[in-house]
Amino acid sequence: MQPRDRNAKCCPVVNEILHALSLLAEQVGGTLALSLQPAPSTYGCARRRCIAINQVRRFHMKTIGVIGLGNMGRGMALSLQRGGFEVVGTDASATTRATLAAEGVPVVDSIKDVVAKSDAIVLSLPTAAIVAQVVAGADGLLSHPKAGVLVIETSTSHPDTTRQLAAQLASVGMSLIDAPVSGGPKGALAGTMTMVIGGSDEDVARAEPVLMAMSAKRVHVGGVGAGHVAKIANNLLCAAHLAIAGEVTRLAEKAGVPTERLLSGVNAGSGRSFVTEFNFPTWVSSGKFDSGFTMKLMRKDVRLSQELIGALDIDLPLSRKVADLWAVSAETIADDEDFNRIVELGAARTKA
Repeated sequence: MQPRDRNAKCCPVVNEILHALSLLAEQVGGTLALSLQPAPSTYGCARRRCIAINQVRRFHMKTIGVIGLGNMGRGMALSLQRGGFEVVGTDASATTRATLAAEGVPVVDSIKDVVAKSDAIVLSLPTAAIVAQVVAGADGLLSHPKAGVLVIETSTSHPDTTRQLAAQLASVGMSLIDAPVSGGPKGALAGTMTMVIGGSDEDVARAEPVLMAMSAKRVHVGGVGAGHVAKIANNLLCAAHLAIAGEVTRLAEKAGVPTERLLSGVNAGSGRSFVTEFNFPTWVSSGKFDSGFTMKLMRKDVRLSQELIGALDIDLPLSRKVADLWAVSAETIADDEDFNRIVELGAARTKA
């Protein structure tokens, strides 16, 4: 896009607006460039001005709502504030709302109030059922439609649920992208999370300044729902890696090779993974087990993988075995334990 449109001599204001849009596109890495075309020169000056102003409004977001202010939502809300956005949040828990208010995040009591104040809304909720309730349930987003609002769904959810909710929101002039996150509460607070994103090119581009304030790495993998497919796949791999890493470290210990030395060798070879390079030294070998992500949440994500596999009617026997292991682990590892504790599954039998 050219900084100036030579055909808009009749209206310098239009030129200035379009120039501002081109600068905005450059600031977000050029991702908006294709969607910020000036109105045709055959349009009247007033119509050109109207189109240009609407483009500005479409890509400018000032206030971001956050629904769900728990471990992840809290960090995202604070990161958005640091990123220069005005933030308004709500949570089902009055205690959680009070905690965030004490940290300087404006809070309201209802979803209706969040919608009224927001240009975009971030959802940070624990399950697909709760996401559906917040969007389509009584007094949810659909009960208070506001045209142009972009919903950013950051939890790990079922892609079919996401697509259904996106279609319902679109019917009232709102849009949705799925941007599930990795990085835990620490990453949310530091703004260093990773996001895999599903949505239209235009909506993802429009969300980019908001996503940038919350994350260090973003990968757009496809249309609505694709982000959740990618996140389910990622978490299934992580669940499998943790389970097998726990077994091979016990194997090595039994054979006389300390875990630290084993992992030095593994991480120099083809068997390495993020689990062996990061999870083990950070949370397992250190004995901290304080990642902020629980067994309950990972079991939920593994169940989601099996639901998706079932819906697609494909046979994935290794994935099924991983899911079985995580389900059985509930007998010996409590829901509120750190998810890295899965490496201890069967440890007592090995020692015996």
